[in-house]
Amino acid sequence: MAVAKLAAPLTPFIADAIYGNLDGAEPSVHLCDYPEPDGQLRDEELEWQMQVARDAVKLGHGARAHAGLKVRQPLREVVVVAGGPEREAIARFEGLLLEELNVKDVRFVSEAEELGRFELKPDYRALGPRFGKQMPQVAAAVAALDPERAATTLREGGEVHVSIDGRDHALGAEDVQLVLQPLEGYQVERSGTHAVALTLEVDEELHREALVREVVHAVQGARKYAGLEVGDRIRLRLGGDDALLAAVRSHEAYVKGETLASVLELGNVQEGTRVEIEGSELRIAIDRA
Repeated sequence: MAVAKLAAPLTPFIADAIYGNLDGAEPSVHLCDYPEPDGQLRDEELEWQMQVARDAVKLGHGARAHAGLKVRQPLREVVVVAGGPEREAIARFEGLLLEELNVKDVRFVSEAEELGRFELKPDYRALGPRFGKQMPQVAAAVAALDPERAATTLREGGEVHVSIDGRDHALGAEDVQLVLQPLEGYQVERSGTHAVALTLEVDEELHREALVREVVHAVQGARKYAGLEVGDRIRLRLGGDDALLAAVRSHEAYVKGETLASVLELGNVQEGTRVEIEGSELRIAIDRA
């Protein structure tokens, strides 16, 4: 038996009902068992789908990191290797994937080979003790294999064969590294059979959106420095580089919504906070609205 704990203040009526004081009697504490969880309330399928989507997001962030692209830089497309239930799971949480990775669209492919081409490299740590001084010959023999056929064979649990000094040697998946070289313009991140690729091309429109996000980030910092509360409305004045101001002008509603600016003025601002965005000056003046 355990005493039930109350997570929030009680209204007088609820308190009287629990403590038995509806008729004016002295209150008494009633003990009750904690409720048992209903196993039917847990949606294991939903949990699995969410994990699949989270794994795709993680790979996407890894691709961004290796490409040196901030999340504040929007990208045009993410390509996900998935089929069957996994594709359905990611499609269900497509909005989450797009938002977390800051991309405009998602495209699905069935095989990782559609994102690039495989290269085979010997695992020196695994094969070194086995072949010793013959490793240069092993490396050359592995490089001479058909990469696509070898990749398919190894992923299916098979073996590839190389000839060293006239002797045939079988190599398994633990002996050979499969390195996926992405198509030009893509950054690919893999984990096992899963892969996610991001398009790296940033056109003028996407670059302008990135500048606007950087401006919003700078204004949020200026709000915090000014001691404003999260919900405070402001009058926002921005000055500085013409390209930055032009980017803000083209996304004025977004900037006002993100910064809670009732008024947004763009022009010659001398006072306020000075920051640099991609080497260009931005001046931020904030007043409580």
